[in-house]
Amino acid sequence: MLIEFESVSVSFDAKTALDNINLKLDQKRIGVIGLNGSGKSTFARLLNGLIAPTEGTVTVGDINPATNPKAARQQTGFIFSNPDVQIIMPTVIEDVSFTLRSSKLSKDEIRSKALATLERFGIAHLADQAAHSLSSGQKQLLAISSIMVGEPKLIVADEPTALLDLANARLVSRVLLEQIEQQVVLVTHDLELAAKCDIVLLFAGAKLVEVGEPAPVISSYLAQN
Repeated sequence: MLIEFESVSVSFDAKTALDNINLKLDQKRIGVIGLNGSGKSTFARLLNGLIAPTEGTVTVGDINPATNPKAARQQTGFIFSNPDVQIIMPTVIEDVSFTLRSSKLSKDEIRSKALATLERFGIAHLADQAAHSLSSGQKQLLAISSIMVGEPKLIVADEPTALLDLANARLVSRVLLEQIEQQVVLVTHDLELAAKCDIVLLFAGAKLVEVGEPAPVISSYLAQN
């Protein structure tokens, strides 16, 4: 799916968060790196209409997220660094099923599809447990399951391993980079994860300063910092 930014700028309270971004992407695994405050998360949130450009146009597939955020969120699943902000239902199975609430599936079909998704990510045995009682890694897998059950075309993950220990971080990164077929935009400070992507974007000072294969872009980032 083509992601296109045409002269995109974003400002908050007269402060520039992104400055004149022009970009076309259709790679399967897209890494996004840069220091805190560089514009990474603003870039990510534009992709499903969580925020809108101050200037310019964003297009994801054939959808403008700013003018059609409902359609954008149907095709683009967003995973936050803190899964607690995404878990909204009491139990694991209810949280995954909630994504399908507006589908035309029966209750039995919804439960079956939710369980199949939980099984895919290795947490079906937790289906009836209280969602907020899970470990951090299990919560992140639940957040991923709740997004994936809706079958989005694009997954945007904003620091999805930031709050996880090493084992859970590896588990979640393996799911995102190896086990799903969707296009993935991965915002991360973990340069080992970024190195596994097809292309990496480097942001600095609200500008997109480099785009290319992972190794040279990561080397440039390290040299600057």
